[in-house]
Amino acid sequence: MDLGLRGRTALVFGGSKGLGRAVADALAGEGTTVALVARGREALDEAAGTMRERYGVAVHTFAADVADHAAVLAAVADAERALGGRIDILVNNTGGPPPTDPIGVEPSLWAAQFHAMVSSVIAVTDAVVPGMRARRWGRVLTIASTTVIEPNPALMLSNALRSALVGWSKTLADAVAGDGVTVNLLLPGRIATDRTDFLDATAATAQGVTADVVRAAKSAGIPLGRYGTPAEFGAVAAFLASDPASYVTGTMMRIDGGMVRSV
Repeated sequence: MDLGLRGRTALVFGGSKGLGRAVADALAGEGTTVALVARGREALDEAAGTMRERYGVAVHTFAADVADHAAVLAAVADAERALGGRIDILVNNTGGPPPTDPIGVEPSLWAAQFHAMVSSVIAVTDAVVPGMRARRWGRVLTIASTTVIEPNPALMLSNALRSALVGWSKTLADAVAGDGVTVNLLLPGRIATDRTDFLDATAATAQGVTADVVRAAKSAGIPLGRYGTPAEFGAVAAFLASDPASYVTGTMMRIDGGMVRSV
């Protein structure tokens, strides 16, 4: 299937590692020109170099922390210029918050995580969507988590804050659908990334077992019997960014191997 992405442009947050890198790889593999935003310059340079060599596309990099709104919006403006004055595909992606108990989280931590995980995503999207609407084509993909459907008791901050993006994304999808812009959420389950390794290690320490024991137990609760790969996640994202997916908007797409038990 031709996804119609050759010659398109994409801005991918958190694009140097993990799920963001997986999406950037998938888009670059389809011939999309990519701009990556992440905190670490070294990881950005490595990711960009690998993509250029592997896919033969232009890859631009911008170092910024999503918690710094001024720096992030400056990176968006710089990326738009580097991409020839247009951003066709926006991939919103923020780091996950630390595991916490359900009760007693300091208000300052709530505020800081809301700033980094919610208001930053909205600010970036507000900066990019007007151009998409004017060109009458655009894709907004926001990476959330299956915890917005089935909360994880160890990830209370993530449960609550990513759920805020659900209502925002659906409302935005309705507002811009008539302009050829689709807006969708990607809900990863257990995808084999550094973040998943960290959470497994944290759980292992709390339980007094090894991370392999935790991983085996969690895999047993997934109908497919394993964690997903970044490439599998990226492929779904590339489809939602494509021309063939032009009738898919305002939805949440699970990539979880059947882990979430609700239909």
